[in-house]
Amino acid sequence: MAERGSGRWWKTHSVRGFFAATVILVLVCGGLFVFFVKGLYLLPDKVCEGSVQRDVVIRTLPRARAADEWSDHRGRGTDFMFGCRVSTSGDSILSGSVNLRESSKDDWERGYGSDGGTRVVRTSAGRVAGLAQLDDDGGVASVYVPCEPKDAEETSGPRALVAEAGVTGKSRASGTARRQDLTDFAYQLTQHAYALAGCKGPSDFPKRLPRYGDH
Repeated sequence: MAERGSGRWWKTHSVRGFFAATVILVLVCGGLFVFFVKGLYLLPDKVCEGSVQRDVVIRTLPRARAADEWSDHRGRGTDFMFGCRVSTSGDSILSGSVNLRESSKDDWERGYGSDGGTRVVRTSAGRVAGLAQLDDDGGVASVYVPCEPKDAEETSGPRALVAEAGVTGKSRASGTARRQDLTDFAYQLTQHAYALAGCKGPSDFPKRLPRYGDH
């Protein structure tokens, strides 16, 4: 009887020990996983002077242990510039800038490949237009919004805020998803820049630009 009791005791404690070891292993592995991927999730809910939702950055950049953001705006009139950069410990960088230019919509589109053989996809909502280059190895996205600053001097042509966004290094997204994420990043930067640049009239920005769809 004593031997049977000892056997049951040993089996019971062996099972308990196994489960305890499993729980510890899961906790350790989970902690290591969180440590190495938490970087983007520790960024503020909105980055780039509160203009861009963190989710856009998370969709675009690969997971990393650490991430930092930088943003700045300066100048007035055609010297106006607003820029933002999010970098990770994995050497991936999502960056975008918005400048006030003397440019028509046609000139803006031609600058992104219409004349150079590079194909682009386009989207628009009211006065706002967006495009992205069809380049699986890189490419950029851009947004165009007419803007007449309140205190700018007279010019002979139309003026607009032009945003451009791209990724250096690895990207979490690819194909259509990557083009859409870059366009969303550029669009949200532009919404913030419209107020910073002192553009005349209400912004009338839709919540988001129409999706590109599959190309």
